[in-house]
Amino acid sequence: MNVWKRIAVLGFSLLPSLASAASADVHLEHANIDVGNVQSLQRGAQLFHNYCLSCHSAQYMRYSRMAEDLNLPPDLVVDNLMFAGEKVGETMTVAMPAADAANWFGKAPPDLTLTARQRGVDWLYTYLKSFYVDPSKPLGVNNLVFKDVGMPHVLWELQGWQALKSDDGDHDADAHGEAGHGATAGSPFVQVSEGQLTPEEYDRAVRDLVTYMSYIAEPAQLKRTQVGVWVLLFLAVFGVFAYLLKKEYWKDVH
Repeated sequence: MNVWKRIAVLGFSLLPSLASAASADVHLEHANIDVGNVQSLQRGAQLFHNYCLSCHSAQYMRYSRMAEDLNLPPDLVVDNLMFAGEKVGETMTVAMPAADAANWFGKAPPDLTLTARQRGVDWLYTYLKSFYVDPSKPLGVNNLVFKDVGMPHVLWELQGWQALKSDDGDHDADAHGEAGHGATAGSPFVQVSEGQLTPEEYDRAVRDLVTYMSYIAEPAQLKRTQVGVWVLLFLAVFGVFAYLLKKEYWKDVH
């Protein structure tokens, strides 16, 4: 491998770190997810497939695997969670052509299968709570974690609209012409208009969504953690017998 190829490989390997560094000065909230909570995963699947999968794909995940792991009947998945595929064994793709997506949004929406592993669940959790009104942007919103984001706030119906506080404590001008209210102490945002959910309910919804995205990033983690417990128990028991065997072998040496 010549020196230029090595430089290119090193550069690509640093891209995730550089992307994370862009939000290094933003405090990331702890997501506090539980991938073993099947009810949370089911609620997260509903949100992901209704709000995310219309633009973003999850092409490394199959509907059938998700249905099995989340205890969902295949018929229910086909009727309520499949909008682009025809068979439950297919992967989670989208019907929107990449060329059209790039024309509408400036760039085709990325695949989300591994985003939770690349960005981290705390980053995702904070990102989905950090959209705010910004009339200067083409989509009318910006994000405190991902500045100049090219994605609309798809969960605005649930969260409502919030504005970024200015230095004097008031909210910046918004596109909705409503007075800010309901600001939380320590929060950089002020609520401009209410959504369908209360702040607490929206936090739970985002947590469920991030839980599901963490699951699809590594479906095996559900089994891996269960197997890990048995492996540790086996090693603990084996360690006792190994120690007794060692004492038996070495008792005549000293």
